[in-house]
Amino acid sequence: MKLLITGANGQLGRELRALLDGDGRFDPTYTDVDELDITNRETVDHFIDMLRPDYIVNCAAYTAVDRAEDDEATALLINATAVENLALAAARTGARMVHVSTDYVFDGNGNRPYREDDSPHPVSAYGRTKLEGEQVLTRLLPGQFVILRTAWLYSPHGKNFVKTMLELGRTRDQLRVVYDQVGSPTLATDLARAIITVLTAPQWHAGIYHYTNEGVISWYDFTLAIHRLAGITTCDVQPCLSHEFPAKAHRPAYSVLDKAKFKDTFGVTIPYWEDSLKQFIVNSL
Repeated sequence: MKLLITGANGQLGRELRALLDGDGRFDPTYTDVDELDITNRETVDHFIDMLRPDYIVNCAAYTAVDRAEDDEATALLINATAVENLALAAARTGARMVHVSTDYVFDGNGNRPYREDDSPHPVSAYGRTKLEGEQVLTRLLPGQFVILRTAWLYSPHGKNFVKTMLELGRTRDQLRVVYDQVGSPTLATDLARAIITVLTAPQWHAGIYHYTNEGVISWYDFTLAIHRLAGITTCDVQPCLSHEFPAKAHRPAYSVLDKAKFKDTFGVTIPYWEDSLKQFIVNSL
């Protein structure tokens, strides 16, 4: 199975690389911006014409949520135009595409887990550009795409909430963390395994799916769990409200995703968030 992985140096891309390397079922080509500028259609066309992958796995994204409010054009270029370039090339060469999206396509005003058929309503530039990427892909590559929406992603690589809370917990006496935003953390390794599940399923199941770790928690309670599992006892973590930490981009207050469709379609069990966090911290110590 010949794969093209874009965004291979990001959190998800690096975890996917770790799982794919040495797996004889796959012949992966890893790219990031230095190897392939996915925002350039001519470059994408030439690269995919030469490689002829069976599947394109797009892990590339503009994820700087607050910065996107001031630079929506760049976010749109990476989160939508680049997806269009990849989708057009995939349609021309017969490749299928797996694309990663986000809970930010919803406004977060709900009170039950969001299903795939719920109407998106993004309230940030980041969410708008990711939704546009979804719409482009579904229009240009019907029946040949899988979109995986995820949330609260963390890994040993790059910047993420878990790494930040570990660092701050070890260097500060006190932290204040919002407790009026709830969701489901996602270990990047688990999401990478979900992508491999999609690629190796006996049948191709096109469509939009939700994938996070199981369970629901606030950022405040998540921080307490991070510190407890890491043995950090010297930092006093206090709850606060979102308006006490104003940010340029509006964050969904409730971003829990319903994963029943993914579990039923692919016949898998999804790890509970605390089990995955424990695994992450043990491996990080």
